[in-house]
Amino acid sequence: MRLTIENLKAGYGKVQVLWDVSVTVEPGEFVAVIGANGAGKTTTLRAVSGIVKPTGGRVTLGGTDLARLSPTQIVKHGLGHVPEGRELFGFMTVLENLELGASVRAEAKAKKSETLEHVLTLFPRLAERRAQLAGTLSGGEQQMLAVGRALMSRPQVLLVDEPSLGLSPLLTHTVFGALKEVNREGVGVLLVEQNVLQSLKLASRAYVLENGRVVKQGLAADLLKDPGVREAYLAL
Repeated sequence: MRLTIENLKAGYGKVQVLWDVSVTVEPGEFVAVIGANGAGKTTTLRAVSGIVKPTGGRVTLGGTDLARLSPTQIVKHGLGHVPEGRELFGFMTVLENLELGASVRAEAKAKKSETLEHVLTLFPRLAERRAQLAGTLSGGEQQMLAVGRALMSRPQVLLVDEPSLGLSPLLTHTVFGALKEVNREGVGVLLVEQNVLQSLKLASRAYVLENGRVVKQGLAADLLKDPGVREAYLAL
């Protein structure tokens, strides 16, 4: 399922954050959006998933216009979102948080047991802690749970916002490894991440966002060699 973002404008109140942002994720593709703090990366994902209403432009998923849909309706159409900050229900168990992820889409409800088994295979630590309250998990475990909960909806395209934030290198490797595996299974991934080196190694294509505008785009391997990108984001 193709995700198309065309000339997207969005912001908060009178403050405009995005100006004419255009990004595409082809079916089964892994795409990264990189940029500094405040570049508009998180706002882009929030505008796609309906948390922030766009003020201009167009977002379609598999040809369906998402602009007038609620976040719940957007999930029903096959979009998953792993938000910055995880936003788990800390008073609920790991298992309850995961099951909540399967509560919207009909396909997810029908295949909940199968999907749960798959998620717990991806993240064995969650299987060990399935009865533990989410609020008592470590930061890395909470990030695994946030990804797992989104996967429970059986998305066609997964938005992932800063998954490595606050994680150790080992846990970052685990989370990124799971995203790569999910992508190999055919799920399109749109990753927003400050770990530029890791992002460009994972993605097939990438976009560079600065001050709410796309300033570079291309094959991730090419951007990894781009002198401007290396100087600005990789300190090379």
